[in-house]
Amino acid sequence: MRTPRIFTPQALTTGQVIQLDDEAANHVGRVLRMQPEQALQLFNGDGNNYAATITDVSKKQVTVTIRQAEPNPVESSLRIHLGQAISRGDRMDFAIQKAVELGVTEISPLFTERCGVKLDGERLAKRTEQWQKIAISACEQSGRSVVPVVHPAMPLERWLNQQTNCLQLTLDPRASATIKTLVPSQQIRLVIGPEGGFSDAEISATDQAGFIGIQLGPRVLRTETAALTAISALQLQFGDLA
Repeated sequence: MRTPRIFTPQALTTGQVIQLDDEAANHVGRVLRMQPEQALQLFNGDGNNYAATITDVSKKQVTVTIRQAEPNPVESSLRIHLGQAISRGDRMDFAIQKAVELGVTEISPLFTERCGVKLDGERLAKRTEQWQKIAISACEQSGRSVVPVVHPAMPLERWLNQQTNCLQLTLDPRASATIKTLVPSQQIRLVIGPEGGFSDAEISATDQAGFIGIQLGPRVLRTETAALTAISALQLQFGDLA
């Protein structure tokens, strides 16, 4: 049986005895129904895995002892900052989950002309919190120990105009360039449009901001499919996807 991987935001050191935070304790104690002496693997986003053993389980608390810390060498040398147009329903959740599994380092949800999603104030704050939890869960599943940051949502134009030295790419089915024609780079900003695609004005804005238009082939992909396909292709070409 695979040792469960659990995220906890607190600092961790070898020999330390800690109580898991409420969310982690609920998952370990109530969902997984784990018992004292069983093994866990903890991570807190610092790039290490922490082997731990449960020492006590109650209705509200789980106490564990940290036995060993080891660097977790699963991060790709390719750093991708995904700018993902916000999509309806669970499509955005899917895109974030798969992007994290495939190794992105940052995610920025973007408001675009055709995103069709109205979020502001408390609703937006809750969705942002949920997206970060999805990223954490994807790290637990995929074996990553560095948690990608899900930035607060912003308008596309503001994201395009952020200063960077990264190779900047936008998916455009009308583009002539492909990932195979790109100059190799280890730092990439990739922007993905909404379900209805970018407007002509938005495509023009990406060009003016120095983004290179690339296409993934002759078929038009849904926004969540486009994200995971592009990230996979970039990892295959420049990263660690075999």
